[in-house]
Amino acid sequence: MNDAPKPGATTATPGEAAPLVPELLISDLLRYGVLASLSLVTLGTLVTFFRHPDYLVSSEALERLTAPHPVPHGLADVVAGALAARGQSFVMAGLLVMMAVPVTRVALSLLIFRQQRDRLYVVITTVVLALLLVSFLLGAAEG
Repeated sequence: MNDAPKPGATTATPGEAAPLVPELLISDLLRYGVLASLSLVTLGTLVTFFRHPDYLVSSEALERLTAPHPVPHGLADVVAGALAARGQSFVMAGLLVMMAVPVTRVALSLLIFRQQRDRLYVVITTVVLALLLVSFLLGAAEG
């Protein structure tokens, strides 16, 4: 038998915490971020149809639901709507989480590169994160 450790495997002794593996941190962030987003969108859809069952049987009512009208845009509006159990607010929260996942992934990568003392990738990742944040700020200023 070959008892050599597999590549990428950790060798923590019992009772000792295993070291964090960057690839696992990033994959967990992506996996659970998408799961949280999907859960919020699904919850919002269910809340909407539960509170307004006429959407299921009336095409006019469903057209009112899908017609362009004000939806919560700001974070405060989304939180207030979620606290009031408005389905659209849960859906919007899910979309906001979905948008935040890649940005959080870049921020996590920045921390990982800093820990690894990889200056080139720290600089590149910092520029990418700054561009993402500036694009969100400019988008918020527009609308």
